[in-house]
Amino acid sequence: MDPVAPWHGTAVPSSGKESQDSEGDPNLVTWDSPTSQENPRNWSRKRKRAVVTVVSCYTLLSPLSSSMIAPALPLLSEQFTVTNSAKQSMMLSVFVLAYAIGPLFLAPLSEMFGRRIVLQCSNGVFLIFSLVCGFAQSSEQLTAFRFFCGLGGSAPLAVGGGTISDLFTPDERGTAMSVYSLAPLLGPCIGPIVGGWIVQGLHTDNRWRWIFWAVTMFGFCIASIGMVILPETYQPRILELKCNRLKKETGNLKLHTIFQLQNNEDWKARFKRNLIRPFVFLATEQVVQLLAIYGSMVYGCMYLILTTFSEVFVLRYHESVGISSLNYFSLAVGFSLGGQIGGRLVDRIYRYFKEQNDGVGQPEFKLPLMMATSCILPVGILLYGWSAEYAVHWIVPNIGSALFGFGLMGVFLSIQNYLVDQYSLYAASALSAAAFLRSLAGFGFPLFAPAMYKALGYGIGNTILAAVTIVIGIPAPFLLWKFGPWLRARSNYSPGGKGR
Repeated sequence: MDPVAPWHGTAVPSSGKESQDSEGDPNLVTWDSPTSQENPRNWSRKRKRAVVTVVSCYTLLSPLSSSMIAPALPLLSEQFTVTNSAKQSMMLSVFVLAYAIGPLFLAPLSEMFGRRIVLQCSNGVFLIFSLVCGFAQSSEQLTAFRFFCGLGGSAPLAVGGGTISDLFTPDERGTAMSVYSLAPLLGPCIGPIVGGWIVQGLHTDNRWRWIFWAVTMFGFCIASIGMVILPETYQPRILELKCNRLKKETGNLKLHTIFQLQNNEDWKARFKRNLIRPFVFLATEQVVQLLAIYGSMVYGCMYLILTTFSEVFVLRYHESVGISSLNYFSLAVGFSLGGQIGGRLVDRIYRYFKEQNDGVGQPEFKLPLMMATSCILPVGILLYGWSAEYAVHWIVPNIGSALFGFGLMGVFLSIQNYLVDQYSLYAASALSAAAFLRSLAGFGFPLFAPAMYKALGYGIGNTILAAVTIVIGIPAPFLLWKFGPWLRARSNYSPGGKGR
């Protein structure tokens, strides 16, 4: 069954404006019919694809910006006289620190005021501070501006998964989620390539500033398109707006939606409850805790490997800055293949197990892909680390990073799909709770990477990382497959749980 369905007021109304539920409430506002085009689930495939494309472009933009300055760090350190390696890394990774904070309040806000306004306003903040970064006069200014830039850019990461949940049923989400999930992983790969060629192609001391200005121009184009074609997708917000409109048209102030009946406290109490919900998820939901820990390890490994590419291919393989940046394509290839293959497999596997279960779907049916890719991921880490350690032919570490990217994409697809199916209406809060730990790892891992690899080398250092992903990652999907239904029954937020 679709875990969202019970929330969506599918009763056919008695008239075009006032709706009745099964108990005959004449003041209940819901969809005009089960096939109403007001309900995002009933939109055409073309319209849904357009929404997913725009949200994915938003989601690509900020991770792209987060890593674009990586090739320019030596230039920035020289210009701003930064000699401390941790301070140098901070200019890069503070952006990801903001990813840990932003979703904690942006995701709940989207569950109060809708997805569209949160996406548009946050993207405006991102564009403003991205532009301002290009005018920074010190490392402290640049670090502060990038933090606020990351806060604005974190909105698509917090809201995008919820948007997918708004639009698609569980047996349709795999392919859509593969497009959306690919964006935040491709961004950190494409960013250094673009930044590397800007740094190498321009010949002024301030050429690093064009990295931020280029992102701003690209972001402005996406924002302009989004302002025109991005609609509201959150069903409670759509029905609330419809209810307010009907109150004005009919003068009937008793009109209400099913969501207003279930959440009838004043806006201050509701605001407070929504803001603390991600922390409640982290503190009480074992599913979120397990997947957040595993996701944080994987995400941290990705950023740690990203920070080593420049040193590995410039110093060990003696490539120029521009040419060395092309090696990021190996990760991009892995992510793309993982998304295209994994997205289709998720939907097919889900439908297969759903048929075997008398037509009843369960979130656990999204886990088989993770069972396979969680084994591929550490193989890629090991191959990359040991080939870089002994500087074997450059194609070998690229194959390792491609395998890592393929495995990581499969893991992320399963995590995103599972959490969305598990928590449905509160998908944005669940994803933001997982993103909190993930982003902290993405921020923290690069800070200790230089010291770790200097002490242990790439081979042993990556062996430790692979061992951690094996110990945590491989058992995770099997544990959830067995205990997921039991945990869901005990949850306060899963449909059908003790809180529902």
